[in-house]
Amino acid sequence: MSEPSTAAVAVALPRRMDDGLKATKPPVWPITNSITTDSTPLSSKCDRVSRADGVCCKELKQEERTLIDPDVVRDVIIGLSDGLTVPFALTAGLSSLGTSKLVVLGGVAELIAGAISMGIGGFLASQAERDHFRFLKKQTSARVSVSCSGEMEREVEEILGPLGVDQNACRIVAESLRKAGNESIADSTPAEDLRLRWSKDVGLTAFLLKFGEGMEEVPTKRLYISAFTIGMGYLIGGLIPLLPYFFIDRAQVALIYSCIVTGVVLLVFGAIKAQVTGASGGMGGIIWGACTTLLVGGVAAGAAFAIVRALETD
Repeated sequence: MSEPSTAAVAVALPRRMDDGLKATKPPVWPITNSITTDSTPLSSKCDRVSRADGVCCKELKQEERTLIDPDVVRDVIIGLSDGLTVPFALTAGLSSLGTSKLVVLGGVAELIAGAISMGIGGFLASQAERDHFRFLKKQTSARVSVSCSGEMEREVEEILGPLGVDQNACRIVAESLRKAGNESIADSTPAEDLRLRWSKDVGLTAFLLKFGEGMEEVPTKRLYISAFTIGMGYLIGGLIPLLPYFFIDRAQVALIYSCIVTGVVLLVFGAIKAQVTGASGGMGGIIWGACTTLLVGGVAAGAAFAIVRALETD
């Protein structure tokens, strides 16, 4: 009876890089599926030797673009958009009185009050979101701790099933999550004794909140960042349509320059927003973002200005 062959499998070494180039990533050792085991780390598995081009799949991945925090971008857009429209409409209405000094005084007063109000609004909105998450987290954690395994498996399947995950895999995921979060009702040991310091971010409760409800906890510092970002965005955006009135005495003439400056800033703001948020698909996407921002901001400012004019004629 012949013994099974134990000959070692030849594995190609990673390709050398040019001397003039510095490696930005560690080399990937090609390990084919035929010689991997269940204990082999996923990061070590590679089928480079079986590919005709000899390229590792990790090398096909493009460098990911680092984007600004979407919450910060949202707050900046809210602040700048309101700052570019509301003070513009106010200064446009006051310009009919003829003196730029009055326009400046009224505009600055509105800017300060508006910036404080917008900042407080951003703070309270983030605080309400954080408090709602903590309340929902407490409820979900209490429900998970007393629910049977079957119910938790059904809830996991409701989330992962539409994505193509079968029921057997959902059962495994539910069990793994429950063990990771130490949320098993069969365990007689108090949960407080076994919880790790990072356990609040793992387990069924965190999974159901993040992927089932689409919610994540709002850090406390986020409250102050949101208030500062929205308030400063409103203040900076509101100064732009007000600038011509500082240098031109005739309010009617300053209004024309204010319209031009505000329109240009809206175009630039829209182009930057499209680029920063990653929504642009090249130059066409940037132009589209600039034009849509100008259109929306222009319509809002024009509507506000028309209403102020209509009230003045009554």
